[in-house]
Amino acid sequence: MKKAALYLRVSTLDQHPETQMYDLRGLAAQRGFEIVYEYTDRVSGAKARRPGLDQLLADARRGKFQIVLVWAFDRLARSTRHFLEVLDELNHQNIEFVSFRENVDTSGPLGRAMVVIIGAIAELERNLIIERVRAGMRRAKLEGRQIGRTPLQVDRVALLRDRESGKSIGDLVIAYQISKASVCRVLKDAKQPVSKGPAPATSTSVDSKELRPPKSVA
Repeated sequence: MKKAALYLRVSTLDQHPETQMYDLRGLAAQRGFEIVYEYTDRVSGAKARRPGLDQLLADARRGKFQIVLVWAFDRLARSTRHFLEVLDELNHQNIEFVSFRENVDTSGPLGRAMVVIIGAIAELERNLIIERVRAGMRRAKLEGRQIGRTPLQVDRVALLRDRESGKSIGDLVIAYQISKASVCRVLKDAKQPVSKGPAPATSTSVDSKELRPPKSVA
């Protein structure tokens, strides 16, 4: 029975990798693999350095498993270059790579070729999505629409006055119907020191000899 490692990744902390885990455990049981390690990252795939992935590659060099299972190509990497670098590292250690969604593994030459092709398509798709988002933001800006978070609408002077009168942060949250983070931000901004202009130039002492008129030359 071959020893397998699972690599799970989600982009944000509020996402859960359990869906990936269940699918990969089922795939391992179907193929008769023994799962010996599970690595999880909660970080964007655009970042090449990740704690879970770094540990996986370190354990791969120690020969702790023979197969790496991932849910999809984009869980491992978002760029073709990084994707191929990881695959090259695994191939150098004679470790097979299996993707659940694409149903591709690198145990044969056809699987390795498909990995390169699908990885390039995945990167192209991501770049097209980014370009569409940027184009939409440019259009919204030209049309005068608000992009991003709506500016905080609150009477800062009144809020600071209430704070000085002894009201707690919780009272301010209720009174002004804003979040605790917004209240703290207003209070923090109020404590920022006011930048002063450049200091006025100070007079420089001059030797009295320098003020004497030059002697006339005969």
